[in-house]
Amino acid sequence: MTAHRASTRLMVGAAALALPFSMLALAPMASADDMDGPFGPACSSVPKDGAGSFDGMAKDPVATAASHNPDLSTLVTAVKKAGLVDTLNNAKDITVFAPNNEAFAKIPKADLDKVLNDKAQLTKILTYHVVGEKVTPDKLSDGNFKTLEGSMLTTSGSGEKYKVNDSANVVCGNVKTANANVYIIDTVLMPKS
Repeated sequence: MTAHRASTRLMVGAAALALPFSMLALAPMASADDMDGPFGPACSSVPKDGAGSFDGMAKDPVATAASHNPDLSTLVTAVKKAGLVDTLNNAKDITVFAPNNEAFAKIPKADLDKVLNDKAQLTKILTYHVVGEKVTPDKLSDGNFKTLEGSMLTTSGSGEKYKVNDSANVVCGNVKTANANVYIIDTVLMPKS
């Protein structure tokens, strides 16, 4: 009788241990995509579906994807004026720090109009926002990156709060397009002259 009880206790104990492990096997595991999706306060304004949604933008190259986001319309106009649409769309594995409309609105209209009509200066400014590698969020905490314009930009921060050149806030980060990672920022970056 005691051997039977001991055997029963052992089987019940083993079953009790096995249950949590079997439950773990059934639980959905967090994928890498869940861990590195878009982040930031402005991400909530991105449409939930269609070409301008995160899923929609992931299917298009970066300049095309940006054209579907209403918050990037001034940037898209600038990219077209500089003749950079094909350059950006055909680039491989890049990162774009994309100023939103609010960022361009901080520039006095006369100054913005002057830059938009100076193709060389506009190209210099826009290519300063592009890095020739895919920058993942884990590289933003203390980053130094060479831009396509030729000079360096820096990133700092942690969690979901990052700054670029200590002046621009990332308001919606780690947005994927077919060929780029995009970090939408609230200030236009100016290369050193």
